[in-house]
Amino acid sequence: MGISLFLLSELGTDTFTVFIQGLARTFNLSVGTFHVIVLCILLVVMLLTTKGYVKPGTILCAFCGGPIIDFFTWLLGDFINADSTLPWRILGMILGCVILSIGMSIVIKSNAGTGPNDLIAIILTDKLQKFQFRWVRMTCDLFFVILGYILGGTVGVGTVIAAFLTGPCAVLAS
Repeated sequence: MGISLFLLSELGTDTFTVFIQGLARTFNLSVGTFHVIVLCILLVVMLLTTKGYVKPGTILCAFCGGPIIDFFTWLLGDFINADSTLPWRILGMILGCVILSIGMSIVIKSNAGTGPNDLIAIILTDKLQKFQFRWVRMTCDLFFVILGYILGGTVGVGTVIAAFLTGPCAVLAS
């Protein structure tokens, strides 16, 4: 739901979803559909190249996140969209950040595994060993934003808010 609110506000979304949105616009498919496609590709690569990182929650995130994004985008699309007033869109974006943070906290606390997109930075940090997680994560996020922007994803104030506040809000929520 948080990602859907970010998308509907059209003020920018979290870093990974900028990439997914760019792919979805390029290939004229829904964000949810491309979310599943990309996460399943990442899941297969991780299953083939790493051990111990993929857990049941990782698989659940790969297959269920996309349909949930599409459902809430459809459900809320009449209430918040590009034609909505700016204050309403800002409220949607802020709620998107809060809801995304709460969702992240639930996933982290469950210890059942995180989404393949979040595992990228964890695996790279473990394999590289010279770089702190935060620098690897910021590099991955920057990569997804740049590539997503090139593909047509929306980068905006929501992207900056997501990049700097989603993680700290998730820590506070847990």
